[in-house]
Amino acid sequence: MTDSRQIEARAADWLARRDADDWTAQEQQALDAWLAASARHKVAFLRLQSAWAEAGRLQALGAGVPAGALPPRSTPMAEAEDMPADARPDLRDITFAPRERSSHRRRWPQGVAAALALLALGSVAWGGWQLSGREQAVYASTVGQIQTVTLPDGSTATLSSDSRLDVRISRGERHVALARGEAFFDVAHDARRPFVVETEGRRVQAVGTRFSVRRDPDAVRVVVTEGKVRLESRAGREGPAQPVSLLPAGSVATAGRNGVLVRSLPVAEAERYLEWRDGFLTFDDTSLAEAAAEFNRFNTRKLELGDDAVADLRVGGNFRWSNAEGFAHLLEQGFPVRAERHADRIVLYSR
Repeated sequence: MTDSRQIEARAADWLARRDADDWTAQEQQALDAWLAASARHKVAFLRLQSAWAEAGRLQALGAGVPAGALPPRSTPMAEAEDMPADARPDLRDITFAPRERSSHRRRWPQGVAAALALLALGSVAWGGWQLSGREQAVYASTVGQIQTVTLPDGSTATLSSDSRLDVRISRGERHVALARGEAFFDVAHDARRPFVVETEGRRVQAVGTRFSVRRDPDAVRVVVTEGKVRLESRAGREGPAQPVSLLPAGSVATAGRNGVLVRSLPVAEAERYLEWRDGFLTFDDTSLAEAAAEFNRFNTRKLELGDDAVADLRVGGNFRWSNAEGFAHLLEQGFPVRAERHADRIVLYSR
C-alpha cells in the first residue's frame, strides 16, 4: 500500500471511530496529535470529513474495515457549529498535501469543427512545403482546454489553457512563436534544424529535448525536463541583451526585467510545474492571490479576493484546476475564509 493510501486509510479509521458512541477525551488527544504530525494527515482527514458531511456516508471508510464488510451507518455528522468545541481539530494552519502524479494523462476531447480546421490547415501547409520548403501553421486552445498537436517535423506541442502558437518550419530552422499562454514541447531530434521558441524578446533553442515555455505579462518561464536548451534575450526597450543561459534538465528559469533567475531542481520536482497537463495545479507555500490567479487561467468562473488579508494567506498542495468550487470549499473548511458565490465568480473574504 502506498504512503498516501495508508494515510487515507488511517484518516478513515479515525473518522469512523470519532463518530462512534464511545469516543473518549484520550482518543481526541490522540487524533489531535496525529493531525498535528503532518499536513498530509490534516488534508486527508479534512477531505474525508467533507465527503462524509455531504454524502452522509464515506465510501473511503472501506479502507479501514475488513474486505467484504461495510462500515456501520451512524447518524450523519452534525453541522460544524453543533459539534462540541473540544471535538473539533484546529485546522486553521492547514496546508494541503501533494497528490501523487497520475501516470495516465488526461486527453481532452476536441470539437469536430476544430479538428476539420486543423486538417484543412495542415493540408494547405503541406502543399506549401512541397513547393517552397517552408510550412506555416497556427494552433490555439480555448480557456479550460488542453490540446496536444503534432507538428510537421514530428515534434509535439501541448498547449495549456488559452494559448496560441504560430509555427514556421523551413529547411534550416523550426520556429515557434508563443503568442500567449504556455506550451510544453517534446522536440524531435534534428541536428540540422534547431527548434526555436520565441516570445517577449526571449529565444529558447533546442535540438531534441522536452521543455515548456510560459508567457506572463512581466516574465517568461522555461522548465526543462529532458536534454538542454539555450535561453537568449535580445536588446529591447527594457535594456540590453542579457547573457545566454544554458539550461540542463531540472532547470526552472524565469526571465524578466531584472535578468534571468535559474533554479536547478531534481527533474521530478521540476515536473510539478507541468502538472497542468494532467489537470492539476501544484502550490507550495503559495499566496492565495497567486493561487487564485493560476485557477483563473483555466476557468471562466473566476476566483476573486475580497480583501488583503485573504490574499496573503499561504496554501500548498495539489488541486484540480477544473474544480475552483471545490478549492473554495476546502478553504472555507481549513482556513479563516468565507466564500461568496456568484454565477460568474467566487469572491473570497477573510473571516
